[in-house]
Amino acid sequence: QVQLVESGGGLVQAGGSLRLSCAASISIFNFKPMGWYRQAPGKQRELVATITNDERTNYADSVKGRFTISRDNAQKTWYLQMNSLKPEDSAVYYCNAVRIWPTHTYWGQGTQVTVSS
Repeated sequence: QVQLVESGGGLVQAGGSLRLSCAASISIFNFKPMGWYRQAPGKQRELVATITNDERTNYADSVKGRFTISRDNAQKTWYLQMNSLKPEDSAVYYCNAVRIWPTHTYWGQGTQVTVSS
């Protein structure tokens, strides 16, 4: 069974940085674009960033220039480096991957990011 295990959340002051990691139990070349989503209390889950197998990236406008998504194929892991954090970035962050075949969507367990003002 495919598993995605997240790590790296926590509490940080505004302006600080955190790095999230998502480790997969299989080669990440099995996945279509992998990504990160977040969900704040009372809000819908929203896309934060994605990265493809040829390392094309896409970001939500709210995080462009502050967040960077990257991958390490050998470690079967992708990352979200978050800099210049703002209180509005506070949310539970989920990693996401869609397996190419058989098609299936996987989610990490979620990690809390809290940014204090």
